[in-house]
Amino acid sequence: MSDATSARAHAPATDHRGILLVLVGLMTAMLLSALDQTIFSTALPTIVGELDGVDHMLWVTTAYVLAATIMMPVYGKLGDLIGRKSLFIAAISIFIVGSIVGALAGGMTELIVGRAIQGLGGGGLMILSQAIIADIVPARERGKYMGVMGGVFALASIVGPLLGGWFTESIGWQWCLWINVPLGALAILSAIVFLHPNPEDRARPRVDFAGMALIAIASAALVLFTSWGGNTYDWSDPIILGLIALTVVAGVLFVLVERRAAEPIMPLTLFTERNFNLTTAAGLLVGIAMFGTLAYMPTYLQMVAQVSATTAGLLMIPMMGAMLPTSIIVGRAVSRTGRYKVYPILGSGIIAVGMFLLSTMSWTQPIWVTCAYLAVFGLGLGMQMQTLVLIVQNTFPLTMVGTATAANNYFRQIGASLGAAVVGSIFTSNLVDLLTERMPAGAAAGGGANSLTPEAVQELPQQLQDVIVSAYNDALTPVFLYIVPLALLALGLLALVKEVPLRTTLDRGAGAPTPEPADGPVAVGAAADAGEAAATQA
Repeated sequence: MSDATSARAHAPATDHRGILLVLVGLMTAMLLSALDQTIFSTALPTIVGELDGVDHMLWVTTAYVLAATIMMPVYGKLGDLIGRKSLFIAAISIFIVGSIVGALAGGMTELIVGRAIQGLGGGGLMILSQAIIADIVPARERGKYMGVMGGVFALASIVGPLLGGWFTESIGWQWCLWINVPLGALAILSAIVFLHPNPEDRARPRVDFAGMALIAIASAALVLFTSWGGNTYDWSDPIILGLIALTVVAGVLFVLVERRAAEPIMPLTLFTERNFNLTTAAGLLVGIAMFGTLAYMPTYLQMVAQVSATTAGLLMIPMMGAMLPTSIIVGRAVSRTGRYKVYPILGSGIIAVGMFLLSTMSWTQPIWVTCAYLAVFGLGLGMQMQTLVLIVQNTFPLTMVGTATAANNYFRQIGASLGAAVVGSIFTSNLVDLLTERMPAGAAAGGGANSLTPEAVQELPQQLQDVIVSAYNDALTPVFLYIVPLALLALGLLALVKEVPLRTTLDRGAGAPTPEPADGPVAVGAAADAGEAAATQA
């Protein structure tokens, strides 16, 4: 390592103005990613009704989450090896392409393909943003910035359902995808303007293609059998049994390959760290709760509360309105005190309470009660999300921060995939069974349950409306109760975390791997010299 690079690696921090300029680009990209995960929630009932695909509803969400999950370790490792700026721009570009494909879709298949392409790019946006901020801000000061970044997700989760509802009721649901084109262009421009890497000579990286392929196969097989099992196919069906076997075999082969790879996509040394294992497992469990709720609550509100898509988005505000300030306040508290362990533990307990409250909902209760339950859930999430990432990043040197952050987020996204798939599978299966059982023959004309939209339901006689509304309620609320033990298990795991003091420098660590990102450190602020520049890979 050169003297200049060493100076940068040990720099206490980049100047505040420079960090804020970089943060603009990162927050734009995170907004793009987070908005896309929430904007479909209020539009989904209308989309699947128009495209005659209620039975494929879960794949609109799952296709994106699965593709993003597979790509997370890829972006994390490549970012550590070759630098992050080029990957950042490439990820945004792929995301835009997927948005265009989905916007032009004339059927469910084309829409799902577009969502999958979006996920291939979207998997890099959150990972690279979190890794870049870790490169330029020491762990002790990072909490307040990561709290703001978590707040962006909360803000997008408020704006997304509102935009989704407004687009659906006015210019068309396709604009849930078209909006990503100008936002993506803005994110690319921000990356070009604010992220200025310092090129350095690097040996050609040895990419772990075998590991990438195996982790993709294992992830896809896992989500497929959890999505199809007990719904599309019986659990004893040869297809489900084959997918379970494929998941296990691909997982075992992945471990064997990673033990021998020169630059493993997910180094097994990560799993020798206690805090990594505990926070990663807890993040997976919370991911199930979070994405299972985010994906289907707006649909529930439209069908059960019989509100418009826009109003359903507004009704999600209490959840994110609680999450946004909590994330920022907790981040500042961590930076001020250096203490962090208590927050994710409290968050898990509050999430468990929120899930239990949601499981008690009835289709006759006032809407404000449901909103209050969502606010409790959001409070717990705000205490947890960014703090878990901070704990992981504080465990490893900067040369591994991208890989470690990606691995942690990968397992959280596996939880998200399982949450969206399992909640969606159980919800859809329950809903179809209940509607078949309760609806009079021929009552839902023009395609049956698959073509039910909120508007179509409101045009039915009151007796049929009550049947459909009660079916939606009884199909979803039991699923929330199943999630309560998962949140309590996360609490138990996080209680075992060892609170290690947060680092106050950007030291890469003597024991860190020697390869550094090709893009090298980024200088932010015209006055920043070599000793003050951040060691970031944009």
